[in-house]
Amino acid sequence: MPASPTLTEINTVACLAFIFLVPLAAAGLAIMNVGLGRSRSAGHMMMASLCALAVAGLAYFVCGFAWQGTIDGPGHGLLLSAKNWNWIAAEPFFFRKLSFDGSVSSLTALFQMFCVGLAALIPMGSGADRWRLRAICFSTAVLAVLIYPLFAHWVWAGGWLAQLGVNYGIGRGFLDVGGAGTIQVVGGLTALAVTWILGPRRGKYSADGMAPAIPGHNSVFVLFGCLLALIGWIGLNSAGAILFTGSNASGAALIAINSFLAASSSAITAAFITKVRFGKPDASLTANGWVGGLVASSASCAFVSPAEAVVIGSIAGTAVTFSIEWLELRMEVDDPGGSISVHAVGGIWGLLALGVFGQFQRPVLNVLGGSLAGPMNGIASGQWLAQLIGVATLVGFVLPLTYGANLLINRFYPYRVSVEGERQGLDLHELGAGAYPEFVTHGDEFLPR
Repeated sequence: MPASPTLTEINTVACLAFIFLVPLAAAGLAIMNVGLGRSRSAGHMMMASLCALAVAGLAYFVCGFAWQGTIDGPGHGLLLSAKNWNWIAAEPFFFRKLSFDGSVSSLTALFQMFCVGLAALIPMGSGADRWRLRAICFSTAVLAVLIYPLFAHWVWAGGWLAQLGVNYGIGRGFLDVGGAGTIQVVGGLTALAVTWILGPRRGKYSADGMAPAIPGHNSVFVLFGCLLALIGWIGLNSAGAILFTGSNASGAALIAINSFLAASSSAITAAFITKVRFGKPDASLTANGWVGGLVASSASCAFVSPAEAVVIGSIAGTAVTFSIEWLELRMEVDDPGGSISVHAVGGIWGLLALGVFGQFQRPVLNVLGGSLAGPMNGIASGQWLAQLIGVATLVGFVLPLTYGANLLINRFYPYRVSVEGERQGLDLHELGAGAYPEFVTHGDEFLPR
């Protein structure tokens, strides 16, 4: 096995600084989820967010990293058509044999602990106001122990998706700079699975099939969360580029510009669409468009021009806005936080956009620790096909896996709170105290229609 890629001192310091920004993305998502939910479950959402981050970090420390591994680490593979395909890592548990010396492996372990926590927060927006705290912890543990590390190994640690370029000459293999697929789509598909299991909130769908809006209780929280998410995403995308694509710290300027432009164009597009359709721009949909643009930027931020980032963001804003309405009204999927549309739909578009717009003007790390050099765009290199295979894997394998795992847990420990608990609010029912004790936090949505 070849030696692990090394980083220069300036790249190591820059990567560490960017990694320290990533928790702000988690804080932004948590605050947005609070604002988009009911006031009587606000404290529960923040408590659950903290618990999800803690459980995800501990579970990843115990065995998640062992299944994910790094590019140069040991792994289990299959020999198919005279080609060796790497399926899962074989590292020791509890970070044993990991050198905490600023190496790529140690930085990757730190980065991934934050990333898996970020992925664990995504489903909570979809399960808002009805998902029990202990069930959230169980679901997060499964995500951090099995689902996330498995797909992350395939993409970021020399797994079979990354090997598509070396073994079959399909572009550079599946690429995902900042985790549009590995973090966002995995989290978004988990949100879809959890929403199917939980069912809609009480009072969301009336007997005649109407779906009255249940607005979030605090739009200021939602919009403030967008600003925190921007800072965190710049760190997320920049650290991912340094660790997984061989980018230098000097490339962070382009990555930050592309991330910001994608978010901006996506938010403006969402605001424009809602203004045209409803007469006034919608704050929550604009905020979801902003994060959807950040999500879409994560896959290709290091390989597209600023003008292309604007196009990617505009399409993401359109897709997220219409996807939220389609899921709510056509599929009767009650997603209070818009997590499925923002993270799954936005992430899938971001992955495909890399295959369409990606310009590979500098070397890209391959699964053997070397590089695949040469200027070429995504379509000419066949990169779009590698990205399509990755998307098909997410929808065809990760979604059934996460749905089956969560359904199994639900059979032994029901995910959904009781009717009385939902009426009372999760703050009082599960925590014994409300987040806003001096304000009225109950409405009349449980009255017969």
